[in-house]
Amino acid sequence: MSDAATLNPDAFRPVRAADLVPAARSSHPPRILMLYGSLRERSFSRFATEEAARMLTALGAEPRIFDPRGLPLADATEADHPKVAELRDLVGWSEGMVWCSPERHGAMTGVIKTQIDWIPLSLGGVRPTQGKTLAVMQVCGGSQSFNTVNQLRILGRWMRLLTIPNQSSVAKAWDEFDDDGRMKPSPYHDRIVDVMEELVRFTLLTRDIRDQLVDRYSERVESHEALSRRVNQGQAV
Repeated sequence: MSDAATLNPDAFRPVRAADLVPAARSSHPPRILMLYGSLRERSFSRFATEEAARMLTALGAEPRIFDPRGLPLADATEADHPKVAELRDLVGWSEGMVWCSPERHGAMTGVIKTQIDWIPLSLGGVRPTQGKTLAVMQVCGGSQSFNTVNQLRILGRWMRLLTIPNQSSVAKAWDEFDDDGRMKPSPYHDRIVDVMEELVRFTLLTRDIRDQLVDRYSERVESHEALSRRVNQGQAV
């Protein structure tokens, strides 16, 4: 169709390959924030996250693991709470994320959901998660399930994270880690390596053009002020 009379000429922009090639590539290690979903002393989601962090370091990335202990429930306090501020600072620092949760009653845990709920969709009209990469993982107490990673994917999409295709679900997690919390050699271990490799690749490919990847015509039509009011209004729901 050549008739584009319905388009707003001030907001519509053709897609050009040249716009997806950054003028310069960042040279620092990919910055990866890692969240896990259990407060237990012997937490298998934490063990899996720590194992993934070691893999990320070996792959040349810089992982940081957020400790959820002491983080209040969302809306139970103000956003200037020290743990909330720490989490939000890490989100701003990061270029990618890993979310790992146990499956409890067929769903993610409240611990991981609380962390995600404290991540704002917008800060002054800017989305701190927009265009960043995400890998999702889960650990299971019994047979393998994908309920939790599927739910995490939905949240990632809602927050405009670029969720990578690969994922990890560790069955019978109690049998996959030794007494020191290190993961035993297994196909589950190798799958986490696969996921972390893919996360680093996607982060390197997209971090310098992430704003381009989620730029939307409908939002360019709106004024910045109207967009900020609409997005921030949703935070109070």
